[in-house]
Amino acid sequence: MIGLWDTTGTEVVKALAAERRSAGGVTSGLALTMITVVDEKHVREAEAAATIAASAHPCRVLIVVRSDIERNTSRLDAEIIVGGRLGPCEAVVMRMYGRLALHAESVVMPLLAPDVPVVTWWHGQPPERIAYDFLGVVADRRVTDAKQAPDPIAALHERATDYAPGDTDLAWTRITPWRTLVASAFDTVDASIVAASVTAPEKDPTAALMRGWLKSRLGIEPALIVDNAAPRMRTVTLTCRNGDELSLMRDDDAAVFRRSGQPDHALPLTRRPLGEELAEELRRLDADQIYSDALGALAGLSGLHERPGTRVHIWQDPALEARAEETNGTAAG
Repeated sequence: MIGLWDTTGTEVVKALAAERRSAGGVTSGLALTMITVVDEKHVREAEAAATIAASAHPCRVLIVVRSDIERNTSRLDAEIIVGGRLGPCEAVVMRMYGRLALHAESVVMPLLAPDVPVVTWWHGQPPERIAYDFLGVVADRRVTDAKQAPDPIAALHERATDYAPGDTDLAWTRITPWRTLVASAFDTVDASIVAASVTAPEKDPTAALMRGWLKSRLGIEPALIVDNAAPRMRTVTLTCRNGDELSLMRDDDAAVFRRSGQPDHALPLTRRPLGEELAEELRRLDADQIYSDALGALAGLSGLHERPGTRVHIWQDPALEARAEETNGTAAG
């Protein structure tokens, strides 16, 4: 590992090249560059997830930690890690202070691995609009996590309004096992589905996307049965035209599948670590139309997959906006 304190982007590029040479080219054949935007509090968590994801997809990991943007002076501290604590990958952890944090691309762009796709992952509250963050504009694939927002359901509606092909959310990734088990239930069903319900906490984003998925696939409006005592989505129930009822109920790290007139079946439904969820999203770098259909059904918007797949950067200065709000508040008082 190389540590650079109060450094420059040029010095980081040189140090990464030097570390690669000294490591003997252990990270040749990179599949992508993954930019991770995270706050200081969750850096170790993001590193742990990136380590798991990079073990499945050789990549260059660029971790951007933005801090104290109102600070008068800018500063860049960096750690360059090749084949170290983050596993068999190249990693640069960059802590940016002051106004530099608003221009992270000036440091990040020269560090992108050549001729490979770019994925940007926000491990924290998703941006209101991805175009506000240049690190999202340059990415081929953009990964958010509505669960990290103060209001996860409102965050999903923001994602639908702001959607462009290539966007995805880890709330969607978390229901992959659910969708697999629900889809497999149709192998033994002859009658059409006429009703559905999802039992979950009111603000559970995975339940919201599950309802959106069922609506987009089945053309029905699934009901939400609110159970705020449950920690997460608990049950998905489908009603057939012939009166049969099928349900999938979580029981710790397993699920119980029930169907009218048949014995119960226990099925695996294990919760995965964050890194495995991230690795799943790195398996595909094209647009996920099934996700866009589910997100659009949830938000009442159609044609999300037909939107342009590129964005134009929109400059936003959070510090100036905060000052404007304070000034307006003072004037109103």
